[in-house]
Amino acid sequence: MHVLSVSSLKGGVGKTTVTLGLASAAFARGVRTLVVDLDPQSDVSTGMDIQVAGRLNVADVLANPKEKVVRQAITSSGWAKVHPGTIDVMIGSPSAINFDGPHPSVRDVWKLEEALATIEADYDLVLIDCAPSLNALTRTAWAASDRVVVVTEPGLFSVAAADRALRAIEEIRRGLSPRLQPLGIVVNRVRPQSIEHQFRIKELRDMFGPLVLSPQLPERTSLQQAQGAAKPLHIWPGDSAQELAADFDALLDRVMRTGRIPDPAESRA
Repeated sequence: MHVLSVSSLKGGVGKTTVTLGLASAAFARGVRTLVVDLDPQSDVSTGMDIQVAGRLNVADVLANPKEKVVRQAITSSGWAKVHPGTIDVMIGSPSAINFDGPHPSVRDVWKLEEALATIEADYDLVLIDCAPSLNALTRTAWAASDRVVVVTEPGLFSVAAADRALRAIEEIRRGLSPRLQPLGIVVNRVRPQSIEHQFRIKELRDMFGPLVLSPQLPERTSLQQAQGAAKPLHIWPGDSAQELAADFDALLDRVMRTGRIPDPAESRA
């Protein structure tokens, strides 16, 4: 089971949108996927069309990471009505904010790792939608992860935020979790015609080299529309949605190669 955190240290760059795009690509590919909604805003849970009534949630898991609690906090996404496949969500909750203090204990930092270990056989890929800060929730996610993808946009503060995130990943790798590595930086909401955007992307490339992942994701309303309708991007009609779906397929390829996740399409061939 490969665990990838989707992070940004700056709000409003489309981190949750990238999580949903990757989840849609993994579901379309037939990869058994769990999305952990660790952002107290819980937008991933909304975008994946889940019924929360009568279920536990991620805050219950952080309080008590036993298998019984973990399984009660996970539910199938409404996306599973579209076509067969495993696409589940560990339900988000505003109460997760109670676990987001600035100085978590070592015991608390490992709780999500402990929880995910109980369901390791059930999934090929876990995507964690992190809180947009460097407090306890993000550290808890990173301690449970193999890789972190940093989401940014081509703006003035993006370089500083990406740099801060990469330094923080290195700090966690040295101090807590030697297996943790950055997957790279996803540049989101790019307008190819914008000279400012091209300048910022060059700045990111000059600073971080091959850590800046391709493709960069263009700004598209189709993604917001699919999200608003709580549908996977890969079934959304229109050319722009399909172009963006292909971009997420390419990013998923990178995730699967890095994590050595077997491709279900190849095993069916």
